[in-house]
Parts: sequence; C-alpha cells; structure tokens
Amino acid sequence: MVRSPSARLGRKGPSNKVPAEESPRASARSTGSVTLGDVAKLAGVSPITVSRVLNRPELVTADTLEAVRRAIVQTGYVPNLLAGGLASSRTKLVAAIIPTLGNAMFIDTIQPLNDCLSAAGYQLMLGLSGFPTTCEEDLLKAILSRRPDAIVLTGVNHSSESRQRLQAARIPVVETWDLTEKPIDMLVGFSHEKIGEAVADYLTGRGYRRFALVCAEDERARIRRRSFLAALARQGAACLATVDVPTPTTVRMGREGLARLLSDGHRPEAIFCSSDVLAQGVLAEAQSRGLTVPADLAVMGFADLDFAAYTFPSLSTVHVDRAAMGRRAAEILLARLAGRAVEEKRIDIGFAIVERAST
Repeated sequence: MVRSPSARLGRKGPSNKVPAEESPRASARSTGSVTLGDVAKLAGVSPITVSRVLNRPELVTADTLEAVRRAIVQTGYVPNLLAGGLASSRTKLVAAIIPTLGNAMFIDTIQPLNDCLSAAGYQLMLGLSGFPTTCEEDLLKAILSRRPDAIVLTGVNHSSESRQRLQAARIPVVETWDLTEKPIDMLVGFSHEKIGEAVADYLTGRGYRRFALVCAEDERARIRRRSFLAALARQGAACLATVDVPTPTTVRMGREGLARLLSDGHRPEAIFCSSDVLAQGVLAEAQSRGLTVPADLAVMGFADLDFAAYTFPSLSTVHVDRAAMGRRAAEILLARLAGRAVEEKRIDIGFAIVERAST
C-alpha cells in the first residue's frame, strides 16, 4: 500500500527515519500532485501559513519560513498559480507567437521582451506558428485556453477567425514586425514597404541598373520585394529574375540562389536578399566562382545580424532595432496590465540603410 505524505507523518520506524522509498517526494510521484495541505502537514503548520510563506513571507517568522520551505523542497510541491490567478483574473502569463526559432531576427526581439516581463513578475510562454496563418489559428486556440494575461504576435496578417478570437479574449495584444493603420490593439513595428523603396533608391543611387532577388516565401519578405520592384520600375531599372526560397532561410539557399541565377544566364549587377543569411550565401557562392564583390556583383541583405559587419567583404544591409522592438512591446503591455493608459498605441521603430563594402 502506498501511503500519502499525511499518513507518514506519525509513522516512525525503529530508527525514527522514513525509508527512502517512502519519502514524500517518492509518494508524490505515486499518488499524484502534492497539495498545499501535504506541505502544511509535513511542516507542522496550517495551510494558510504555507500560503503566507508563498505570497507574503514577510508576515512569517524565520523558523516557520525555514520549516515550510524545507517541506516544499522535500515534497517537490509546485504552487498552482493558475488557480490563484483565476480568482483574481490574472495568470501572470504572457504568450508570444513567432514563426520560427531558426531565425536569429526573432530571438533578438524575444529576449528583451522576456527580460522586461520577467522583471515585472510575468512569465513568457513561447509558441512557434510557422509561416501559414492557419498554423497561427490552431496555436492561438491552444494558447488562449491557458488564459494568458496578454499576447504578442509577429506580423499583422492574421485570419479573420484569429482576429475575432483575440478581440473576444479582451486582453492586451501587441503586434510586432510590421505596420498597419488598423492594429488589433497595439503595435510596435516598421514598414516593409518603405524598406523595399529605400533599398531600391540606395542601390540605384550607387549606379546599379540590373538587379536580381533571392527572396524567402513569407509575407513580410514578399512585401519588401513588391515595393523594391515597384521602385525600380519607377526609376527605369530592370529586375532580371527572382529566386524564391522556403523559410527559414539558410546560407545554402543563398549559394544555390546565385548558382541558379548564373546557370540561367542572368548577370545582375546587384542582388537584394530578403535576409542577411541568404546574402552571406550569395557572397560565398560569388567568391567560389571568382566573382569580385562589389565590382562584379553587389550584395544587399536585410536585418543587420551580428555577423553582417564581419563577412568578407562586410555586408551592406538594413538595420532594424530588434531589441528595442521587444522592449517597447513589453513596456506598453505592462502599462496596460497595470491599468495605465497607453497614449502611443502604434509605434514605428523605423530602420536604417547600413552601407558596407558589399555594395
């Protein structure tokens, strides 16, 4: 027969020790979750005292505090924060949805977001949606069933079902990595349309007239591509070809993208890549074929990842302050969660063209 922690408290063997196989921790695994009452009995205090230790330790004597904490360690007890949160309509949980962990761009935003939320006593739950909006729908259903206090989303393109579900949840929502005039709630991002135009203006301003693209098949990359091509057309420049690659992008895809362009007979003067990772691959393939960058081929990336300044030659790119995006998202979420008004609900963090040796 397996005995509960409470049944064992008064049981003493000849040596007055509880056998290791019947320790409270072992029993918790056998009989189910350890309760606050189990901890109280093992510590020799009331359940309300255990609650005070967990929530208001300054109200408890040092001896009692030590006894309860020792019982918590011994039993492996984990407080049910959800039960307490439901009573106060707060779970202290914020969910963030990003497409993938395979892209450092998103991690650079999530880390400062997590740091700011953690410092305020919130835990961050991370969900990976992939890139199709249908995957985001399924993930949102699962996340909202956990009753988070707020949600951070990547991008502004969501299905009508997702938008309706988020609005019905009546919790703060922050969209990131894009701009729109009609956010679901709050927004911290930048304009992909303006980036495409700015890159076209910069490269044509450097005298390049024949272009190609190596572009990921995700919505934000496609927006940059469309605005880049439209700007080229206005200036009478030509785009010879576009190579589409799946997401998340890799260096290999960049190498294969340039190889495909050259094998098809295209000889662009400049290539705009939808990520620095793709651009790094293009640089490597160009060098392997004896092409000189930028004399034979200029290369432009996007995101200004940590390695971009240290490729050979150093990579021209578009800088976006990804860390600031995470911090600002956390700040406006925390303000709303604290009951404060958020005057600036649509924040454009902007971007900058970074000129280096590759162009």
